[in-house]
Amino acid sequence: MPRTSPPFRADHVGSLLRPQRLLDARDDLNADRISADELRAMEDEAIRDVVRMQEEAGLRSATDGEFRRASWHMDFIYELDGISKAEDDLVVHFENPDGGIDFTPAALKVDGRIGLERPTFGEHFRFLSETVTSATPKLTIPSPSMVHYRGGAAAIDPEVYPDPDEFWSDLTAAYANQVRMVSELGCTYLQFDDTSLAYLNDPKQREMMSERGEDAEHLHERYIRHINEALADRPDQIAITTHMCRGNFRSSWVAEGGYDFVAEALFGQLEVDGFFLEYDDARSGGFEPLRFVPKGKQVVLGLVTTKRGELEDADALKRRIEEASRFVDIDQLCLSPQCGFSSTAEGNLVSYEQEVAKLGRIVEVAEEVWG
Repeated sequence: MPRTSPPFRADHVGSLLRPQRLLDARDDLNADRISADELRAMEDEAIRDVVRMQEEAGLRSATDGEFRRASWHMDFIYELDGISKAEDDLVVHFENPDGGIDFTPAALKVDGRIGLERPTFGEHFRFLSETVTSATPKLTIPSPSMVHYRGGAAAIDPEVYPDPDEFWSDLTAAYANQVRMVSELGCTYLQFDDTSLAYLNDPKQREMMSERGEDAEHLHERYIRHINEALADRPDQIAITTHMCRGNFRSSWVAEGGYDFVAEALFGQLEVDGFFLEYDDARSGGFEPLRFVPKGKQVVLGLVTTKRGELEDADALKRRIEEASRFVDIDQLCLSPQCGFSSTAEGNLVSYEQEVAKLGRIVEVAEEVWG
């Protein structure tokens, strides 16, 4: 059966390839060749085009492609009161078939009390909601876990937060405000993007967290509890999903390993309506962890890769959906790409035409499987 509420049978994660003209315009802004108003006008035009593309592909949801952001998560995190950029950069190593690549975003520091007085990306969502004609506008933000995973205790000024529980209390309250305020703007589809819950399946990532002084064996449970605190008073009319992947930067990845380590707590305790799960290759493991998904929750199978341009075979996708249905009812399943096409402004190594073809294939397969 088709679904009339999020997540939809054919869905997508959020970010889409930025047009080159938009990347050039951002460079022009940084070089003072154009004004911020001129850049915004170009963003508006590009978002109108990409919304039209999503609707013409047959998708029931549409995002703004995250076109106004440089990064899927840091743009949001830096908007939180009490968080600023640190002097040093982070170095995150990504793997790919050719070897590897380093991503060096600015690090963060918590140097004040965390808060949020106005909705982050509120104007972005308002423009999106005015632009869609048939699709449900979807807003994506990083989960609270990402604020902690990116820096941990070392990024938190102990004079501001001598007690870690106070840090989490303020952070989850800020997120609760975000959820309430975007709902008041009319948002009915909000996604918490959370790579940490997928990363922690990788023993190497857990070892790294242990070396940082974290209780790596139970960190995922802590994150799940705090996300639930942020969602405890969410309005009834807003659907919340979470998306998990193992890293996505210029067609490269960070972590690997199936969902086995986090599955029981993740599916049984996280109070969201749907789970977008990376499942595009062997790095994601098998479907067996889906046996922990309770009735009433949706799983969006990320079977279509955004890391390579080759178009997936429709029959092969149907067979994988059938395999997953051995562990969770097929009526609880949906289909999507495994991640966004452009988690950072640089984008993955696929073309616009390949992106459109993949989204179209998802819609095609979903219609054949669920009607």
